[in-house]
Amino acid sequence: MPTTLRSRLTALAALFTVLALTTGCVAFGLPGHPPPGVKVIRDLAYVPGGDAAQVLDLYLPEQDSSKPLPLFVWIHGGGWMGGSKDGPYGLDLVGRGYAVASVEYRFSQKAIFPAQIQDCQAAIRWLRANSKVYNLDPKHIAVGGASAGGHLVALLGTAGGKRAFVPVGGNEKQSDRVQAVLDLFGPSDFSAVMSQAAADPTKSVFNFNHGDPYSLLIGVPLGSDKAKELAVSPIHYVSKDNPPFLVLHGTADSLVPFEQSVELCDALHTVRVEAILQRFTGAGHGGPAFDQPAVRKLVQDFLDKHLRGAAVKVEAIPGT
Repeated sequence: MPTTLRSRLTALAALFTVLALTTGCVAFGLPGHPPPGVKVIRDLAYVPGGDAAQVLDLYLPEQDSSKPLPLFVWIHGGGWMGGSKDGPYGLDLVGRGYAVASVEYRFSQKAIFPAQIQDCQAAIRWLRANSKVYNLDPKHIAVGGASAGGHLVALLGTAGGKRAFVPVGGNEKQSDRVQAVLDLFGPSDFSAVMSQAAADPTKSVFNFNHGDPYSLLIGVPLGSDKAKELAVSPIHYVSKDNPPFLVLHGTADSLVPFEQSVELCDALHTVRVEAILQRFTGAGHGGPAFDQPAVRKLVQDFLDKHLRGAAVKVEAIPGT
């Protein structure tokens, strides 16, 4: 088989694997009509005149609020090369007095890294710039994402405000910092992915030969360019001014090694940033374990504490 065809088939197989394992990995809202009591404004361009992918959906309570709404921003997964902003996680928050935004971004087939984080940062700045239009609280924004989306929200959390990436889309007087991060099994250290996967080859479904999503994101085979691996890795930007993190990860994840989240939380703890690691023993890349009532409550308490100042104790659920 010709090398070019083999690499394309490998990339296609990786795409199908990622999409199969990240779509529906947690309980998502349904695309189409929003739930009762929720109004949706679709396809708001956060980069004026930009790419068709540089849009977001905004979900708001149908009943107007007298106070600006804390905002939860969801960034979907899909290996940085698939997935959709439709039906975001967290729509149940709208009924509890939150606004929810769901962000689309350019995929790696169209633009390699850092395009994806530039888009996400542009979306945060646009939401702040338009906060009065939509009655959003610009001082209380949390981000959440799963898999590739988990990576991007972790990067929003650790690199926010540092001008590590050239801004796109304008609104540069607005901050791209966020106040809390919900990271569901996102990669955090690209330089360690291969060695962590090799430590238990029964768990990994990837052959790291430029056809895997990690390599396709950065444009070179994983393991061949240390500078690019550092630039894409949230752990590289960890500092004491990072926001609090809640990280959910299964110990049997075959796409993102569980050790990625252990490493990130350890780094955050080292600089005394709040980081809660909720492990799911034996769980893979998503699944029912992530949608238990206790997990939903953990997420809600975490957001209420950091976006609303609620006096709640947030700690990992024992025995999972």
